[in-house]
Amino acid sequence: MKKKRLLLYFFPVLCILGVGFYYGIYFYAKMQPKLAIDSANGFYLYDNKGEIFNGKDEEWVSLENISPYLIQATIAVEDKNFYEHKGFDFLRIAKAMFNNIKSGKRKEGASTITQQYAKNLFLDFDKTWKRKITEAWLTIRLESHYSKDEILEGYLNTINYGGMYGISKASEYYFGKKASDLTLAEASILAGIPKSPSNYSPIQNGEAAKNRQQIILNAMLKNKYISEEELQEAKETELTYVGSLNEKNTKSLMYYQDAVLKELETLSSIPSSFLKTGGLKIYTTLDRNAQTILEESMEKNLQKNEEIQIASVMMNPNDGSVLAILGGRDYNKSQFNRVTSSKRQVGSTMKPFLYYTALESGFTSSTTFTSEKTVFTFSGDKTYAPENYANLYANKNISLAAAIAYSDNIYAVKTHLFLGEENLVEFAQRLGIGSDLDSIPSLALGTNEINIMNMMQGYATFANEGNKIKPHYITKVEDMHGNTLYEFKEDIDNILNKSNVYILNELLTNCYNKNFIDYTYPTCTSIAPKITKKYAIKTGTTETDNWIFGYNKDVLLGTWVGYDSNKETNNDDSLMMKSFWVEAIENYLKDKEDHWYETPSNVVGVFVNPINGDVAQEDTPNKTLFYYIKGTQPNAADDTLEEAISAMKQQ
Repeated sequence: MKKKRLLLYFFPVLCILGVGFYYGIYFYAKMQPKLAIDSANGFYLYDNKGEIFNGKDEEWVSLENISPYLIQATIAVEDKNFYEHKGFDFLRIAKAMFNNIKSGKRKEGASTITQQYAKNLFLDFDKTWKRKITEAWLTIRLESHYSKDEILEGYLNTINYGGMYGISKASEYYFGKKASDLTLAEASILAGIPKSPSNYSPIQNGEAAKNRQQIILNAMLKNKYISEEELQEAKETELTYVGSLNEKNTKSLMYYQDAVLKELETLSSIPSSFLKTGGLKIYTTLDRNAQTILEESMEKNLQKNEEIQIASVMMNPNDGSVLAILGGRDYNKSQFNRVTSSKRQVGSTMKPFLYYTALESGFTSSTTFTSEKTVFTFSGDKTYAPENYANLYANKNISLAAAIAYSDNIYAVKTHLFLGEENLVEFAQRLGIGSDLDSIPSLALGTNEINIMNMMQGYATFANEGNKIKPHYITKVEDMHGNTLYEFKEDIDNILNKSNVYILNELLTNCYNKNFIDYTYPTCTSIAPKITKKYAIKTGTTETDNWIFGYNKDVLLGTWVGYDSNKETNNDDSLMMKSFWVEAIENYLKDKEDHWYETPSNVVGVFVNPINGDVAQEDTPNKTLFYYIKGTQPNAADDTLEEAISAMKQQ
C-alpha cells in the first residue's frame, strides 16, 4: 500500500517531465527525412501460376472513399482525441496508468491510432523493449511529417480485420461492397474487429461482434456522431455476411495465407519493417486447383458431421512445395490452423518409420512374428498389453507385409522391442520429425503427438525415394520495386537406401490389396473400388484421432480428422476421412499418367503366400508378388524371429 501511495504521489511529476521530453523528441524527429509510407501496403500473395490470391492489386483506398461511418466509428472507439494529440494521448495514458496501479492489474490500454499504425508497419508484433522503443520513435516521426488524415488513411488500409488487412478487402470480404458504401450498421461491426480479430469476427462469433457493435454505437452517440434513432436502427439491422473475396477464393484459402505469413516471419533476409520494402510480393507454391479439390472433397465427405475437424496437406514430395492445405473446416468459423499449430497422436501412421528401420536391420517382406494377444513384461514387473483393432488376432505367424496391410499392433510392438526402442526415435529424427519422442514400447503405435507437417516431411522421404526435403510455402519474396529479398533454394539430402524405400513403398500398397483378405481385412478395403492408380498408403487410428497418408511419385496427401475437444471418434469418422482422401487424390491426378517407382536393379520379386510369407506353390491361394534385396528372397518359409525375441528377453 505504501508503494502504491508513493507512485500516486509522484505520478503527476512524471507526467509533466514526460510531456516535456516528448516535445523535445518531436522537434528532433521533424528534422529527420520523411518516411515513405504511401506504398507500405503490407503484402501481396501469388500462387504458383503468378496470379494474386489475397485480394486485388489496387486495394489502397483514399480517406474520401471510405464511409464516414467507418471513420467515425473507428475514432470513437479507438482514439476519440485522435485529432487533438501528437501521437500519444497523455491524459488517456495517465488515466489508464492510474486505474491499473489502483487495481493492481493491467486492465486498460491507451494506444492511439498512430501508435497502432506504427505497429502495423512491421511484419511481426514482438513485445520486446527494443520493438516498443522503435514503435514509439516511429509514432513520433509519423506525427511530425504527416497530417492526421494521412495517418488515419494509412491505418485503415493496413489494420487487421480478421485476416483481411485493410478496409477495402474487409468491406468486400464481409459485405461484398466498396468501403465507401458501408452503412452505419456495417461500419460499426467492422470497426469492432481490430481490437481482437479472432474474437470479434462477426462470421466467427456473431454474438461477441454484436456486443462489440453496441459499445461502438454508444461511443459514437456519446461523441455526437450519430443520434439515438440512428443507433437503434443500426443495432436492429439484420446483416448478411458474404465471407469471401471473389469467385476464385475458397473459404479455406485463408489458412494457406496464414501459413505463408508464419513462414515469412522465419526468413531472416526479410526486413521486419514494411517501410524498408514498400510492401512485399510473396510468390507461393499454392496450386489453386488442388486447393479447390481439397475443399470440394471435404464438403462432400464430411457434410454428415458438422462438428468434426480436419487438417490436410497436399505436397509435391520431390521438392517439398505445399500445393494446398485445409487448416480446418471453415476459416470463418475457426481461424485455428490445425496444419501449422496442432499436434495429435499419430497412431499407426508411425509404423512405416518403424518398418523401414526393420528393413535396414535385415527384415524382409516375409519376416514373421506371431500375431496373438500378448502381454509384454519388463523389469520391475512393468507390463504392456497392446491390442489389435477389434481384438482380432491371427493366432499364427504373419508376414511383415500382412502386418502392414492389417496394421497389426502386436507385430509392430514385437518389431520395436526387437530392434530397440531408441532405434525408432533416432530414425524419426533422421527424417526431420522434430517432435520430442519417447523411447517407450507404445511409440511404435504412435502414442506421441506430432504435427502433420512433420509427418509430411517424413513421408515425403519415402515418396521421393529417400531424399530429405524441406516443406515450404514460399518460393520468392520481392519488395515493391522488384528487388528479390528471398528465393527458396532446394537442399535435397539423400538419407535412405533407395532399394529399401522401394520395398517399403510396395508393402504400403497392400492396405487395399484383396489378396490379404483372411481372418480380417486390409485397412483400406472400403475405398479400394475408388482407387484407379497405384499408391502407398498408411492409416492410423487412436481413440481421438484418425490419420491417412498416401502417395506416388507425383503427390503426397496427408489428412487428420478428429475433434478439437478430444472427443472420441468412431468408425464412421474414419470412413469419412478415407473417402475424403481417395476422392481428393484421385481428382487431383485425374487425366494424369500413373507414375510408380522403377524397380532397383538389386531388387527381385517372388510370388509368396501373402499371409505367412511362404514361397508360393502351385495350389497357393492369392499368391502375391513380394520384393526383396537380391540374396534375401526366401527359398522356403522365412525363419520366425520368436526365438530371437525369447533369447533377448532372457539376457
